Amino acid sequence: MTDFLLELRSEEIPARMQARAREDLAKLFSAELAKAGIATSDIVTYATPRRLALIARDLPIETAAVSEEVKGPKTSAPPQALEGFLRKTGLMREQLVDRVGTFFAVTEKPGRATADVLAEAIPAIVRAFPWPKSMRWGDASASTESLRWVRPLQGIVALLGETIVPFEIAGIASGAATLGHRFHHPYQITIGGAHDYVEKLRACHVIVDQDERAILIRDHAREAAIQAGLELIEDEGLVAENAGLTEWPIPLLGRFDPAFLDVPPEVIQLTARVNQKYFVCRSADGTLANAFVCTANIAAHDGGAKIVEGNRKVLAARLSDAKFFYDTDLKVPLEEQAEKLEKIVFHEKLGTVADKVDRVAKLARWLVEEGIVTSAPLPFRGGAGGGESPQMPKSVSADSPHPNPSPEGEGLADLADRAARLAKADLVTGMVGEFPELQGLMGGYYAAAQGEHPAVAAAIRDHYKPVGQGDDVPTDPVTVAVSLADKLDTLFSFFAVKLFPTGSKDPFALRRAALGVLRTIQKANLKFKIDAAARAWSGEENAALGIVLSDFLHDRLGVQLREAGIRYDYVQASTGWSTGSDDRIDRVEARAKALANFISTEDGKNLLAGYKRAANILKKEAPSTSPLRVGEREQYAPEPAEAALQSALDSSEPRATAAIAAEDFAAAMAALASLRAPIDAFFDSVIVNDPDPAKRSARLALLERVRAAVHNVADFSKIEG
Repeated sequence: MTDFLLELRSEEIPARMQARAREDLAKLFSAELAKAGIATSDIVTYATPRRLALIARDLPIETAAVSEEVKGPKTSAPPQALEGFLRKTGLMREQLVDRVGTFFAVTEKPGRATADVLAEAIPAIVRAFPWPKSMRWGDASASTESLRWVRPLQGIVALLGETIVPFEIAGIASGAATLGHRFHHPYQITIGGAHDYVEKLRACHVIVDQDERAILIRDHAREAAIQAGLELIEDEGLVAENAGLTEWPIPLLGRFDPAFLDVPPEVIQLTARVNQKYFVCRSADGTLANAFVCTANIAAHDGGAKIVEGNRKVLAARLSDAKFFYDTDLKVPLEEQAEKLEKIVFHEKLGTVADKVDRVAKLARWLVEEGIVTSAPLPFRGGAGGGESPQMPKSVSADSPHPNPSPEGEGLADLADRAARLAKADLVTGMVGEFPELQGLMGGYYAAAQGEHPAVAAAIRDHYKPVGQGDDVPTDPVTVAVSLADKLDTLFSFFAVKLFPTGSKDPFALRRAALGVLRTIQKANLKFKIDAAARAWSGEENAALGIVLSDFLHDRLGVQLREAGIRYDYVQASTGWSTGSDDRIDRVEARAKALANFISTEDGKNLLAGYKRAANILKKEAPSTSPLRVGEREQYAPEPAEAALQSALDSSEPRATAAIAAEDFAAAMAALASLRAPIDAFFDSVIVNDPDPAKRSARLALLERVRAAVHNVADFSKIEG
């Protein structure tokens, strides 16, 4: 057994492609060797900006000899069948093996040298490598048959043990030589094998293990901040990216002009992260500090002072641009910016962004005027997620003419309308044009600086939330109204023009919008009918639109609650109401949770079994068209179990109906629980299909009444199992 080393050295591999490339290399290598019957159990892959490497341990020197058998005709078969089998296998009759009256063709295949297998496998892997983007280069690039690689391939190391595996790809011959660090050791290194590869490169200023580089960057950047009396703002994505950009990472701390701190901290952090791949730091008081940490790819003799100074100048230029955008945007009122939205198309079938803004403002006002969103503190509901939103800088908000962020004193509906009409205005600002990720956030800063009510500024800032499963959910009433109206408008708009998401495609992020609606309803404990919202949105009766959106939200609620441990079918069983599909999402959720709790009890399980038995009988037998009602009795002497079930229904039906009307679904389930024992006794001692037509009809009617009583609480027919 021996180890195999493969290194594919090229020009710089983009950091974002390295992790996937390592996975693909291991997968393709295992698949190629499996074809030759070689198992690969221990494979390690590495990636740096200039090389992609693999070490496979404990490979055999050669593959095992194998014997292949092909079953042929019986020995008593006609000569023509035997001749056809001989032609197929290329053997003579004397070479066939007779086993209990059947011919077999047995072929012995000797083992192959593993080096020969690798010499064929590696070129195949390289040519089939699935880079997201690749290129051809040199004179050979004139042909479409030439090699494609992420960047020009420059060298190949292929060693089985200490022996070179010979092959050639696009004129590049495999060997044992590679290069060290581009600056510290740009010379050839001869690798002895997999056993010394990592350490020989380390001696030449190359850390091939990406995880080791990430740990070094994370720890040294944190230490540099601590030594400066600061705290590093952690960013694992930035750690991984810097690890993919360097082979010998050296984190260095620098300072920038404190005057740039007048720019919102999110802008500084985004500028440093996106444009320069720098970390930023915070001071002891939690505010952003005028410090950054860059990751050099070289150990400088002066401790990195010149590197830091160069990076400081580059960052200063970026921050100067950001400050220019910020200062310029502040000079233009948001109302004036909002007028430009008339020139931006939201969707070809749905008009401009200005049209959307108008719809959102009307819907936000409706949510407040109908009392759905109120200025009362919104109750926290556990499990809904969320947290406090970032505050506006004191330097921006202190001069606001509205020092109290509460909407009291100004009409909540007017504030919601105002916030909605300004919410999208920052889309046409210079800052959001440069950093689209800051939309909403910058609008909030501009609104606060221009003297808007703090509740309006907060609503502009947070109206896109929640944007994902782990994002904060708004709690301020004005923000709730605008955020919910924005997402409902998106759903109503695209559903109205029949642009629905499909199983694999959701180009307008409608599922994400639906999740935002659900989480907002849950966190704020909102109670409203989707049908009423559809009517307010369209300005006319639009039952079809309300039903379509209700069904879509029911489906997404089922998916959401399934992740919380509540089965999808429980949600589907809870979507019915006396007037049809229940378009109160909060009510569907409450009923599904109560149903899940009830079915988990013995009473619930047995009642479900009894219900299904009754339902199966009713499918086969037509019940009376006039089921027995409370106070009515059969025209014969009922059996004791029959009378007990009738009495139990007389008692439980009114209690369940009253509980449903009060939306106390746990009490409704408890009322149903009282039916469990009478139903069991009924099926144990009563013959439903009695020869007497009167008895049979009355008992079927009784079962119909049981089914109706259960359906009044939840549609048990949709529960699986």
